Amino acid sequence: MYSSTFIFSKKQFDDEFHSLDKTIAEIARNIDGYLGEEAWENPVTGLVSNVYYWASLQALEKLIHDPVHRQAKANQAKWLNGYKVVIAQVKDIYGDERLGIISG
Repeated sequence: MYSSTFIFSKKQFDDEFHSLDKTIAEIARNIDGYLGEEAWENPVTGLVSNVYYWASLQALEKLIHDPVHRQAKANQAKWLNGYKVVIAQVKDIYGDERLGIISG
């Protein structure tokens, strides 16, 4: 299993941003191998973190190479004050079932 974590600092979002964001989320959710997602905002730093979980690196790469995703990446400076992406291979996920454990 893999995770891709998109961490960013917000500027002003416009209609184009919201449309691209919604479309990319729909594309991701329809890729065979998409397992789930989570989003977090740090109230101290204001940074936002979106985490997607993938059954394989190939599934993640489908999103990376999608033309809409590439368009958003090319225009990110209009909406973001910086970003980073962390791609990680997940060794294990455990806990109780109350939070809905994702398994790959």
